[in-house]
Amino acid sequence: MENALVLGAGGITGIAWHLGVLTGLRAAGVDLTGADLVVGTSAGSVTGALLTSGLDLDEARLMEARLGAGDPPIEPDWERGSAAFAALTDDSLEPAAIRRTVGRLALEANVVGQERYVASLTRRLPRHDWPERPFVIAAVDAESGDPVAWDRDSGVPLDLAVAASCAVPAVFPPVTVGGRRYMDGGVRSGTNADLAAACGRIVVLAPLAPIRMHGAPAAEIEALREGSKVALVAPDEATLTALGPNVFDAGRWEAAIEAGIAQGSGIAAEVAAVWQS
Repeated sequence: MENALVLGAGGITGIAWHLGVLTGLRAAGVDLTGADLVVGTSAGSVTGALLTSGLDLDEARLMEARLGAGDPPIEPDWERGSAAFAALTDDSLEPAAIRRTVGRLALEANVVGQERYVASLTRRLPRHDWPERPFVIAAVDAESGDPVAWDRDSGVPLDLAVAASCAVPAVFPPVTVGGRRYMDGGVRSGTNADLAAACGRIVVLAPLAPIRMHGAPAAEIEALREGSKVALVAPDEATLTALGPNVFDAGRWEAAIEAGIAQGSGIAAEVAAVWQS
């Protein structure tokens, strides 16, 4: 595989921004949607599922972002969520210890039931079977803290893989896969870009890079650059304003898309220098 598109975590507004950036880039002559490999984490797993399903970007941008009458409300467990955030930003803890701590809090959290959460998320996916093209989804075992990377050969249904990767601790419940419970892949890394290390050209879209420590780990990107050409794209100032402070604010869907389109158009030359080299 020669090139990879890495789609990072970032909630509902992150999905919108992904789609906007990709649209702006394509309009400027840089089409990333045919990447040899797509890597998705959390929100990125949804965007990746949309792209690899065969949907055109114009269709993908019409995804139902807002909650409907049949969807459960998003009601976080604020106490455990605050504790999870504290663990994620505690430099004194080893990464594995952080993941185990956050996993315990995720399993204990008082949030929506697993069945309702999975149904609400996955009904928005255009297909529930894996695509033929290489697509990798990152998640974390909530009990052991071990990271996992699933693809079509893993024996994990695509809809469950996406739901698990999006299971933000203390916001959504860890998802049962093969008798184990799995949570958001962003607990390990906001991009998991190292999963694309075999590719020579890599573009990373990282919605959380400017605002969260683990949004796009610097060491991860630097290591990739030792053997690959890498473009890291993070929201610019105008985009951050459009995204707002709440990554689950579906009311900002259109604004996030438009900001992404503008940003994508503006960075086309920079991305092309990597993608078309």
